[in-house]
Amino acid sequence: MRAEFAHEQAQTYLRQRNRFAVLAGVLGLTTLVSLGAAVTRDEQVVLVPITAERITVSSGGIDAPYLELVTRDTALMLLNRAPESLDYWMANILMLADPAAHGRLKAELVRIVEEQRGSDISQAFVIAEMHVDPKALTSTVTGTLKTFVGTQVIASQRRSFRFRWSKRGLSLALAGFEQLPTDKEEPGQ
Repeated sequence: MRAEFAHEQAQTYLRQRNRFAVLAGVLGLTTLVSLGAAVTRDEQVVLVPITAERITVSSGGIDAPYLELVTRDTALMLLNRAPESLDYWMANILMLADPAAHGRLKAELVRIVEEQRGSDISQAFVIAEMHVDPKALTSTVTGTLKTFVGTQVIASQRRSFRFRWSKRGLSLALAGFEQLPTDKEEPGQ
């Protein structure tokens, strides 16, 4: 009787050991496949046309250098425009827009396009300084905004613009922009 009980107990331990061995094998194989995939997977890097820095985006937040480069490119695209390129200009800015702000931004851009279409007025912006706040996802660009009629410069003024950004996952999108009042202007004018 003791021999039967001992044999039955041994068989139970043997089945348990075999289940653990199979589980360990499956986990080991899964680990090897995961390591292989991690080693052979391509690294994804955000490429910026002109920068000496290597820039990456992570889910942890936006780095100040990345926000600065995105702001620079967006400011130059937004503030340099001519009547001949208004449709291209608006389409490219809307590609950067946050879906939640798309309608409002489009309304602002359509207003600008309607004012400028058919005219001979162009504008160019030269950046003098920039401040970014990655935590608040805002950036401010200050520089000289030149207005042209044909080839004649009719205005050259120092202006500041604020950009608001939104982050969804790994993407950064334009949530809004505004011209800030100058020292000579009062807010609301």
